[in-house]
Amino acid sequence: MNAADLKALQAPLKEQYRNQPESGLITLKARGNIGEGISCSVSTGRALAEAGLHPATGGTGLQLCSGDMLLEALVACAGVTLRAVATATGIDITDGMVLAEGDIDFRGTLGVSKDAPVGFKTIRLSFHLKPELSKEQLDTITKLTERYCVVYQTLTKGVAIETTYQ
Repeated sequence: MNAADLKALQAPLKEQYRNQPESGLITLKARGNIGEGISCSVSTGRALAEAGLHPATGGTGLQLCSGDMLLEALVACAGVTLRAVATATGIDITDGMVLAEGDIDFRGTLGVSKDAPVGFKTIRLSFHLKPELSKEQLDTITKLTERYCVVYQTLTKGVAIETTYQ
């Protein structure tokens, strides 16, 4: 896809969202079923992903870890966003890799230490792109990818979560 194709694809959506702002608000959903043992089967819409305990908390490693899934969501969103902004700006990226790494102190989630936070302490996101880009191109890609990546923005800005139990 080139910049003209992308603009043509998105132009009617952008126009609709300008004229009818409420149509731009869409609720995305995820559903999981609590499974046997300590697991939760998450329907992705295309497949079923079974999440369980990370080995550092007693898991077997045969099930997906939700922390890994969070990093995977960041990589997926950042990679798609980077590709879209590169296409839209005419920056030619022929190949690349997106890597996310996160540090967790499992003492927190296991309740071993109240001083250890529950959750990621640090997340590192890196891009390895080909061909090598100029500083100006890298600045553009960086600024636009960070600005428009939904998962990146959610993680860096935070979001209120409303929880209910029934």
